[in-house]
Amino acid sequence: MNWDVETLSRIQFAFTIMFHYIFPPFSIGLGLLLVIYESLFLITKKKIYEKITRFWIKIFAANFSVGVASGIVMEFEFGTNWSTYARFVGDIFGSPLAAEGIFAFFLESGFLAILLFGWHRVKPGMHLFATIMVAAGSILSGFWIVVANSWQQTPVAYDIVVDYGIRRAVITDFWAMVFNPSAMVRFTHVIIGAWIQGAFLVMSVSAYYLVKKINVEFAQKSFAIALGVAAVSSLAQPFIGHEHAKIVSEWQPAKLAAFEGLYETQTKAPLYLFGWTDPDTRETSGVAIPGMLSFLVHGDFDGEVKGLEEFPEEDWPAVNGVFQSYHLMVALGMLFIGVTLLSLFLLWRKQLFTPKWSWLMKLYIPAVALPVLANQLGWVSAERGRQPWIVQGLLRTSEGISKSISAPEVMISLVLFVLVYILLFFVWLYVLDREIKHGPEHLSTGVEAGYHKKSERMDVIKPH
Repeated sequence: MNWDVETLSRIQFAFTIMFHYIFPPFSIGLGLLLVIYESLFLITKKKIYEKITRFWIKIFAANFSVGVASGIVMEFEFGTNWSTYARFVGDIFGSPLAAEGIFAFFLESGFLAILLFGWHRVKPGMHLFATIMVAAGSILSGFWIVVANSWQQTPVAYDIVVDYGIRRAVITDFWAMVFNPSAMVRFTHVIIGAWIQGAFLVMSVSAYYLVKKINVEFAQKSFAIALGVAAVSSLAQPFIGHEHAKIVSEWQPAKLAAFEGLYETQTKAPLYLFGWTDPDTRETSGVAIPGMLSFLVHGDFDGEVKGLEEFPEEDWPAVNGVFQSYHLMVALGMLFIGVTLLSLFLLWRKQLFTPKWSWLMKLYIPAVALPVLANQLGWVSAERGRQPWIVQGLLRTSEGISKSISAPEVMISLVLFVLVYILLFFVWLYVLDREIKHGPEHLSTGVEAGYHKKSERMDVIKPH
């Protein structure tokens, strides 16, 4: 491998963003489940739902903190490693990133204090409202980030201007830029993936308690609701993925061809379930469904799909790497559908939590890693699939690099990032492990619905 500035900068950004992307999906997924759990608590007045809500608030807080800390670095990398790119897209990216900070992050972090510390200090309805705002803020934050990324994939509503010899893109229509052709379907795809990841975290911890035979009622109710979210989200994902693929076929046909190892433009294009592709020999082998790719893209088995031969070879992505990451992501999605539907069936038959199916609970414990892997693979497929373009058709990745940075400087910073992020990751694991082993709080039974009455709420904050 040629360890030049571009290669090292790409590795550095890939590492930092992939590490960071472990945490936002957990926050988004847990945010939805917190709203469901707390709503059930207010509706039913059952203390078990208070216990569930308060436990997962602690896990949410630990995850949110690390997500914020790990995400700050990427903004600096735009200036240090990718300054030419930053100048080119600055006018475009400035708006959605500012909106993310003002309308999303402030919303999320502003109500976070009430979510974390307001249980005994505000009325039940106000606390639920804060929970909803935090969950909405996390989703809205994802929306603006996806808008910025989607414009790179499907750039519209821009003009290219040259100021003092520097090319840059400027917005001609803000809302057309926001709702660019791939923004909404990509956003939906990302959010559903986050819901799956958050639900699997809840099911993993709940399965751990069930295997250990501790906190059984807590674990069963917590698991059952998360299972419903995981199953519905998993079933929805292929339909969203299908719509996404149609947009990719129109705007990034080389990416779609790499996804399926399709070298020749053809009708009745096959859809591979798995296989291997070799760009040197331009051959793909494996198990495929004839004509299915044509049908999915055009609704017609005879529809024509462009192959990589239509594009200069220097404009091809790393075909086999993209092919494998894409198909592994799809395979994991199918696995999620199968295992969640099986679990729902067993839950309906009241067999899921019986000793006969304890092996399934044991599998759920490490299964939390699979949605994380699927979301990472989706990011890898999307970003490597558009190479060599950093902005599709407008700016190559090699052209976006900073001019004044050297390979040794990037290598040193990369090593330092790796060391710091490893430490941060183990701190996160330590906090989660401590909270999970501690388990949910044992709540007193003297207060109706789990919230303190007004006088008792005042006792929490007034001096004695």
